[in-house]
Amino acid sequence: MTLSRFFYIYGKGVIRISRATVYNNIVTPEKLEKINPENISLGEDWLEYLQSVDRSPQTIQAYRNDLKIFWTWCLEFNNNKYFPELTKREVAKFQNHALNSWGWSSNRIRRVKSTLSSLSNYIQDILDDEKEFEDFKPIIRRIENPAKEPVREKTILSDEQVEYLLTTLVENKQYECACGFAIAAYSGMRHAELLQMKVEYFNDEHFVYDSMWKTDKVRSKGFGKNGKQINKFVLYGANPYIDLWLTEREEKGIDNEWLFITTSIDSDTKQRIYHRRKDTSSWVENAEKILGVDVYLHAFRHYTCTRLHRLNLPSHVIQEFFAWSSADMLNIYNDLTAEDEFGKYFSKDGVKSVEQGSLTDM
Repeated sequence: MTLSRFFYIYGKGVIRISRATVYNNIVTPEKLEKINPENISLGEDWLEYLQSVDRSPQTIQAYRNDLKIFWTWCLEFNNNKYFPELTKREVAKFQNHALNSWGWSSNRIRRVKSTLSSLSNYIQDILDDEKEFEDFKPIIRRIENPAKEPVREKTILSDEQVEYLLTTLVENKQYECACGFAIAAYSGMRHAELLQMKVEYFNDEHFVYDSMWKTDKVRSKGFGKNGKQINKFVLYGANPYIDLWLTEREEKGIDNEWLFITTSIDSDTKQRIYHRRKDTSSWVENAEKILGVDVYLHAFRHYTCTRLHRLNLPSHVIQEFFAWSSADMLNIYNDLTAEDEFGKYFSKDGVKSVEQGSLTDM
């Protein structure tokens, strides 16, 4: 496959959709020092319990952040009240404050309430043999959630948009960014999976079925600190962009096992130090400027699945490609509707015979 295939100019006008996420500086070191120590202690006990049952560090950190926010609200608006003594009225007041004063989305409120509900379950199920908690009853889920609404419009990327994005990045000599989005588009990787890619995964030893690379096992989404360990597949369509980035790395003398990197300067030797990239926000901002639409890595996961569906690949092949445990995920990530494909199956003469595609067609 040649690079010229992707030099397509996407000429249609687009309207930028602004992100609607609201961020608040709710928690400060000064406020944390004043939080009820009983709440801090109870929360840390729960998080230690989660460590003992092998919850992932990322999950535990997310819970810790949610608790800090709720403890801060209790400090400022609920007399620093001890969590097991909360009433349903007070939980409803927290929800109202988050919705109307902090401007939270319904999704964010649901997430924090889910954290508080899990803490309640810990008190009921694990601490029930302690006299202090013998009469405790969970109340968080008794409070109705605000209506669930989409925070931002879903972005469905077309072939033309993806090709235009990659072409523009190459023209701007932003090869690492182009490589990242190309791998995302030809593998459907999650953000965390993408940043675990190593240079060695794209050598001849990892090239399989004469059509794709098969990586070593990487950590995917799943329970436990090691998550779900799976192999990822990257279709050969990403090859031109991988080659461009590997060539630039060689020219710059970048010697690091991780494919996507950031740099720092050693304060003593003044030498460059390369680290595994942990964030792609600069890539996303760049892509939004180029395409003029809301861009997020997960949109490329939908894009890959939709492309595979369009090629009429059997469902079990797509399921295996993504390492999904359930075939239900195919319908979630396929952005095509039945009506979108009517022309493929029907003509004025009746029902067409449709030829099945292959992964090499991607």
